[in-house]
Amino acid sequence: MKRVFLIVLDSFGIGELPDAEKFGDKGTNTLGSISRSQYFSADNMKALGLGNIDGIDCIGEVDSPIGAYARMKEKSLGKDTTVGHWEIAGLISANPLPTYPEGFPAEIIDEFSKQTGRGVLCNKPYSGTDVIRDYGKQHMESGDLIVYTSADSVFQIAAHEDVVDVETLYEYCRIARKILCGRHGVGRVIARPFAGEYPFKRSAKRHDFSLEPTGETLLDLLNAAGKDVISVGKIYDIFAGRGTTESHYTHSNTEGMQKTLEIADRDFDGLCFVNLVDFDMMYGHRNDIDGYAKAIAEFDAWLPSFMAKMQKDDVLLITADHGCDPGYIQSTDHSREHTPFLMCGVNITPENYGTRETFSDIAATVAKLLEVDYNLEGDSLI
Repeated sequence: MKRVFLIVLDSFGIGELPDAEKFGDKGTNTLGSISRSQYFSADNMKALGLGNIDGIDCIGEVDSPIGAYARMKEKSLGKDTTVGHWEIAGLISANPLPTYPEGFPAEIIDEFSKQTGRGVLCNKPYSGTDVIRDYGKQHMESGDLIVYTSADSVFQIAAHEDVVDVETLYEYCRIARKILCGRHGVGRVIARPFAGEYPFKRSAKRHDFSLEPTGETLLDLLNAAGKDVISVGKIYDIFAGRGTTESHYTHSNTEGMQKTLEIADRDFDGLCFVNLVDFDMMYGHRNDIDGYAKAIAEFDAWLPSFMAKMQKDDVLLITADHGCDPGYIQSTDHSREHTPFLMCGVNITPENYGTRETFSDIAATVAKLLEVDYNLEGDSLI
């Protein structure tokens, strides 16, 4: 049995990419911002080599890292979750997914209303917490759906659970997913249920309905080779379920880490692919530097308990899919940044692999570790 654990710290960027200015992200550095918080702690990741990665000068190096490490560049034209994860899995997106800074066109909204039988409120970029504050009461009175977007390629539908039950909201998302195709093929349609009395609170029943990957990914190759592909968090949604053999939804980083520990106690042959989303969803998008720093400290403190469960042939990979600098006050959106790569295991030689030209080198590395033929983008680090 060979087991690879690939953990994505959603939005844990480590400094602007060379083309960041084209994306409005000049000067962004997620790690740099949170490292200044009194709550920041990453001693275990530093031991693996985090501070020794090219370009990182805010947390200090260690003399003898116990892991291999690299700085990753995104080759795809984007900075969102879908494109980032696809590239990690070997699929580079030459064209950006569509975004709607002025809201969705009438042809989309009218067809959506026709098929759901409900009106639409908002229809413009908005913060997820602000939108239910500003439109929640009107939604409660009218039954109209709150539709909004962001700088990312997303069509988000918010509804109170007492007005639209969650399963019906999911069905509305499936309707939207079918409408949003071709040139309007957004990366994700997202159900955003909320509950309670005003001021309303978003519930933990969010669900993503992703665009199916536009080409083969590492998950497809592993599946075809008879390997296990176990997803934790929103990985299943990001790949529209394709290539996974087992999935586990989670509602928080804590739950995701616990589920990963449970999987580490089992025998399987293949990949456990984990997304921990709180860094992005709870803290990056809310410009909450201390909250982000605490979440990284929680993950770092969890690492030894996971590493203690690693078997002789196991390999742990840690990376990110984009940035979301909570200290960048000009925006609450994702940022175009380098991402870290850390790798450890009994048979992994500590080494600096420099700056890599694509996230897809991770997919090539996983395929080599699992002895699966690989013909997608990227080159193995080993």
